[in-house]
Amino acid sequence: MKIYTRKGDHGQTGVFGGKREYKDSARIECNGAIDEANSTLGLLRSKLEPGHAWQPNLHRIQKDLMDMMSHLARPSDSSKVNPNPKPIDGAIFCEAWIDELEAAMTEPSDYFLLPGGNEISALCHVVRTQIRRAERRLVTLSKEDPASVEEYIASYINRLSDLFFTLARAEMASKAIAEERWQLFLYKRKKVVNND
Repeated sequence: MKIYTRKGDHGQTGVFGGKREYKDSARIECNGAIDEANSTLGLLRSKLEPGHAWQPNLHRIQKDLMDMMSHLARPSDSSKVNPNPKPIDGAIFCEAWIDELEAAMTEPSDYFLLPGGNEISALCHVVRTQIRRAERRLVTLSKEDPASVEEYIASYINRLSDLFFTLARAEMASKAIAEERWQLFLYKRKKVVNND
């Protein structure tokens, strides 16, 4: 079977269940943003040693993103059942990993940071920002077809950006690279003012 079908030449693509949507629809934009993040995540993994401690969890996230994309590609009025698994524990998985990473670091996460540090840390920030864009597109899709955006997807995507921020910090801490801080998180600034 050939990779090209020519069916998308006029700006539409197939979604789960057989319908076709324009390639700039909220659903396709959402999945496109997740796909970009997943591709950058693949680049990040390629920069890590095969035996790196992050590899199993990053591999899981890549598969979970594929599964979520398949579910987002299914309009809620489709009669066809999607057999792919639903990573309903994704947000909890992210939180557990974040807690583990933060426990190993000596400095708390109190500041907005300038993305960078080294290549791995910078790639973590790229994934983080791409996930944030996917989340914005997810909100748009949820307004148009609320039933197609299940709660576990919204929670998992939201938590992933926190995770990749923490991974960026963990990488810098492990290499003893100083963080380039911009300013305290807003809630931290308010606390400082209130304590003065």
